[in-house]
Amino acid sequence: MPRALTILLGIACAVIVLFGMREVASILGPVVLALVLVIAVAPVRSRLAGAGAPGWVQVAVPFLIVLFVLLGMVAVLTVSVTQLASLLPAYAPQFQQLLTDAQNFATTHGVSNAQLDKAIQAFDPAKVLGLAQSLLSSLLGILSSLFLIVVLLLAMCLDTPAIARVIASGKESKPHLVEAFGTFAHKTRRYLIVSTIFGLICSALDVMALSILGVPLPLLWGVLALITNYIPNIGFVLGLIPPAMLALLDGGIKQMLLVIAAYIAINVVIQSFIQPKFLGDAVGLSTTMTFLSLIVWAFVLGPLGALLAIPLSLLTRAFLVDSDPSAGWAAALISGAPSESRRSGA
Repeated sequence: MPRALTILLGIACAVIVLFGMREVASILGPVVLALVLVIAVAPVRSRLAGAGAPGWVQVAVPFLIVLFVLLGMVAVLTVSVTQLASLLPAYAPQFQQLLTDAQNFATTHGVSNAQLDKAIQAFDPAKVLGLAQSLLSSLLGILSSLFLIVVLLLAMCLDTPAIARVIASGKESKPHLVEAFGTFAHKTRRYLIVSTIFGLICSALDVMALSILGVPLPLLWGVLALITNYIPNIGFVLGLIPPAMLALLDGGIKQMLLVIAAYIAINVVIQSFIQPKFLGDAVGLSTTMTFLSLIVWAFVLGPLGALLAIPLSLLTRAFLVDSDPSAGWAAALISGAPSESRRSGA
C-alpha cells in the first residue's frame, strides 16, 4: 500500500484504540497503576528470592510495602482535605474583600459594571467551597477504586514469578520483545525512584517554607507537590496554584508572592537543574514527546493518566518500537537522540 495510506490507517486505528481505552478508563487506570507499582517493587522480590526466602514472603513483602504507602497517602489526603473543607468558610470575608478591591481597581481602569458583575459571579466564594466539595468527591472516588487496586496488586504479585519465567522462556523465539519488556521495566523503575526521591525532597522543603510563611495546611500542599511531581511539564504549576491561592486569602498578595517565590526557588531549581542530571536519558522520551504523552494519556485516563503518562508512553514504546529491530529511526525520533546502531556505527 502507499505509505500515505498506511500512515492514515495507522492514525485511524490509534484513534479508535484510544477512544476505546477512554471508555474503560475506570478499569484500565487501576490496572496500569497496579502494574507500575508491581514493577516498582520487583527488585524487592528479586532480593528476597536471591536470599532464599519462601515464596509467600516474596509475595507478601512487596505487596505490603505498596499497600502501606497507598493507605498512608490516602489517610493524609483524607484528613487534610477534610480540614480544608472546614477551613474555607472562615476565609469568606477575606475573599469578598479581595473581590471588592479588585472591583475598585478595575473601575478606576475603565472596566464596565457588566463585566465586573460577571467576574464577581465567576469568583463567588460559594464556588470555592464547591471546589473543596469536589475534591472530597474525587477522594471518595479514589477510595472506591482502592479496593480494585489492592486486589489487582495482590493478583499481580502472586503471578509475578510465573510471568517472569514465561518472559524468560521467550528469549530465544522473541529476543527483541523480551529485551523491550526488560528495558521498559528498568526505565520505569529508574523514573519512579528518581522522581520519588526528588519529589520527597521538594515536598519536605515546600512544607518547611509554607510553615515558616504561616500558610495553613502545609502537609496537604506537601503531599500535593509530591503527587504532581510525577506529572511532566505542568506538575509544578498544578502543585503551586492551591497553596498560592490560600496564601492570598490568608495573608494577602505579599504572602502569595512569597509562596510563589519559595516554590520557584525550590522546585524549579531541583526539578529543572538537579533532577535531570540524575535521571539522564533513562526515560528515552524527548521534551515534545513527553508533553504530547501528558496530553494524550490525560485525555484517555483523566488525572490518573497524567500521573502515569511516562510509564504508559514507555510501555507503548516497548510494544510498538523497541520490540521491532527495524524501528530504530522511530526510537531516535521519540527520544530525540541518535539510535544505538547509528552511534555504534559512527
